[in-house]
Amino acid sequence: MLTSLTVVSNLRLMIENFRKYGVLICIRCHDYRRQDVVYGSILYFLVPCHLFVAYVIELVAAQQAKGAIARTKKKDNDMDSTQRYRELRAFRTAWYLVAFAHGINATLNLAIATYVVYYHIHHPGIGTLCELHAIIVWLKTCSYAFTNRDLRHALLYPHASAPLPELYNSCPYPKNITLRNLTYFWWAPTLVYQPVYPRTDRIRWTFVFKRFAEVIGLSIVIWVASAQYAAPLLQNSVGGISSLDLPSILERLMKLSTISLFCWLAGFFALFQSFLNALSEVMRFADREFYGDWWNTTGVRGYWSSWNKPVFHFMKRHIYSPLVGRGVPPVVAQIMTFLFSGVLHELLVGVPTHNILGMLLV
Repeated sequence: MLTSLTVVSNLRLMIENFRKYGVLICIRCHDYRRQDVVYGSILYFLVPCHLFVAYVIELVAAQQAKGAIARTKKKDNDMDSTQRYRELRAFRTAWYLVAFAHGINATLNLAIATYVVYYHIHHPGIGTLCELHAIIVWLKTCSYAFTNRDLRHALLYPHASAPLPELYNSCPYPKNITLRNLTYFWWAPTLVYQPVYPRTDRIRWTFVFKRFAEVIGLSIVIWVASAQYAAPLLQNSVGGISSLDLPSILERLMKLSTISLFCWLAGFFALFQSFLNALSEVMRFADREFYGDWWNTTGVRGYWSSWNKPVFHFMKRHIYSPLVGRGVPPVVAQIMTFLFSGVLHELLVGVPTHNILGMLLV
């Protein structure tokens, strides 16, 4: 009975919308410029180059680490205190140069993409895709640098480092510093780098086609809902907002909240359930936990730690845990991690829309 009432109620709203506005969906109508497509295409091909630069940096760092181990084994008994001090100083200098190079590379990746999107790409959809791509590659570049730094430290100081997972034994450092290994990480549906990931035995192509069909279908649904329902509601809200008509503003907000929630849920399912599972199947990536049961959480912390697992794992592995390990109180580390995540979300939303308000930091 309740389901029937829900269906009838929504059908009534659909009929009312079509009678009032007509068909607002237009396949040929678009408001993007040729410049948007050109700059978006350039960014799509140039942004991943920063991952290759990170690979070159790590290749140099791995050679330096292997050279340091060889010199230590060969000259440990023959070097006096002065020679050992010079060797240690040169090694630390090289270590800092590697970190500095990674920092410059990652910063340029995000800074250049953000500048181009903000000043040269005017279509919010194209800008969002470009900025999202840049942020993903930036996070992957940072994780690649951080994880290989830890692996390099474990190689040089095996007795002072925590034991590595047994899975890493199949590809120990520096054998993981290869283009093939980096390319897999580039396309793998994760933001945290590992030399080796759990893999499935085969690719189920029927599963892949079903998931991609869901992505296409849900994308069309979101486009129709946005063009047919959300767009006229937004246009009709301008008058009430400009005149500060509170009842009209509240009524429009409640209508917009319904359609925005629908689009958000459809987008969430298309990305985290359909697309990432399809990509995982193609890459034979075994870890499919892209989200938790965020709908059952009772607090903000539980929601933020379960609705987007790839970002949560990155923040925990490379932001929160290092801060706590350096003596930062857990509460302060949580706040710093949350603010860092807020800055990234502000870039993702504010830069493509050319409207940086800082609302996602509140």
